[in-house]
Amino acid sequence: MIDILRHWTRPIAARPLVSIGAAFLAVIVMFAIFAPWIAPFGPDEIDPVNRLLPPGDGHLMGTDHFGRDTFSRVVYGSRLALLIGVGVVAFALASGVPIGVLSALYPKLGTVLMRMVDVLMSFPSLLLALGLIVILGQGVFNAILAIGLIYLTTTARIVYGVALRLRAEPYVEAARSMGAGTWWVVTRHILPNMISPLMVQASFVFAFAQLGAAALDFLGLGAPPDVPSWGNMLAESRIYITRASWLLLWPGLMIVLTAFSLNLVGDWLRDRMDPRFREMVGK
Repeated sequence: MIDILRHWTRPIAARPLVSIGAAFLAVIVMFAIFAPWIAPFGPDEIDPVNRLLPPGDGHLMGTDHFGRDTFSRVVYGSRLALLIGVGVVAFALASGVPIGVLSALYPKLGTVLMRMVDVLMSFPSLLLALGLIVILGQGVFNAILAIGLIYLTTTARIVYGVALRLRAEPYVEAARSMGAGTWWVVTRHILPNMISPLMVQASFVFAFAQLGAAALDFLGLGAPPDVPSWGNMLAESRIYITRASWLLLWPGLMIVLTAFSLNLVGDWLRDRMDPRFREMVGK
């Protein structure tokens, strides 16, 4: 076990930016898991006497217009960020991978499925998400479905291209000539060779899911206003941008750094899992 950990952690240490990104994501995960013990106040604990306090003693990131501790709300907001990110990635992979693989293996079916994907991709992502939210209604689960449908299309397209290439590989043709069925070819040859691009795609989907969720929250169509989220914090604080700018600084910084860290870690995973790039991060 120790050797395995060294095998994976040594290349991370060799790339300082990746180390910083991984450390930041670890902090976000700790915030989400241990929020009740890390946050000094409740996320909805109102203190009108101490409203709009600047960062300082007692309130690390200041207070908002209701006197709620900003640091506590940032900590609890990490829970919703992880929930939406994991939910969108799971939905995009669970639906996009089968669509892409089936489209590559069955050309007639693929013609229909890929044209449907092209139609969805023709809509601007935010406009499509807004339309789906209007149809489905406001809520965290509906936001996951709306954002997940956007990245289902890109995931299906990537999987379709990779599956087309793998389908023509000599070892796949050899397996078919020996009587291997479609299920055997998919589980033994196609899916294992998709791990690297899917890991990179998952990191990008996770990152952009944060931006999409924040946009929906900012427009009042994502999480309910009583749920602490970074997007809701931005929406509530925008009218205080000149009086209490720190209220927008902290949630905005969390969104940006989370997306940036996910991209860094995703690129490292691609380099580490793809033999063509492995020499870049060490063996």
